[in-house]
Amino acid sequence: MRVLVAGIGNVFLGDDGFGVEVARRLRVRGGLPEGVELVDVGIRGMHLAYQLLDGYDGLLLIDTMHGDGPPGTVYRVEHDPDAPARGSGLDGHGMDPGSVLALLGELATVNGVHRPVGRVLVVGCEPASLDECMGLSEPVAAAVEPALRAVDELVTLLLDRPTERAGNRSGRSGRGVSHEHGPAVRS
Repeated sequence: MRVLVAGIGNVFLGDDGFGVEVARRLRVRGGLPEGVELVDVGIRGMHLAYQLLDGYDGLLLIDTMHGDGPPGTVYRVEHDPDAPARGSGLDGHGMDPGSVLALLGELATVNGVHRPVGRVLVVGCEPASLDECMGLSEPVAAAVEPALRAVDELVTLLLDRPTERAGNRSGRSGRGVSHEHGPAVRS
């Protein structure tokens, strides 16, 4: 069983560094189960897409995302691998998770690889500011601890049920969304 946990973001754009900070805290804390690999991807989305070609049973992305909550809201989302892929929007220095997964699909097709990643989950946080500055805003910094708990829960879920999909709980096409205090995905 192989699971990749990837922190995504740009530390020079304020709250966009959320995924990187959560990955840093996970590395310092330690304790991820055997078979779980942790990477700080930062803005290297293209690198992540190529790494995923190696094949993983599960992928957990950590990033900022816009939902309907106030800044600091932690979201748990499941990516629908059967949803229509949008263009990859190649940018070697900053690709959002959707673009990374679209590029992965294109790379997999070209290389004759069928679905190199099983289940894909996302821990996201509503940003307060994505302005040029270093450091997280107060509400996003306070969301790091709840995000660490969400990562632990979702890693366990990926290890226990790597191919089970949660379905659409939000009414939004292609993904089930819940907030920090709600059930993330079916467990």
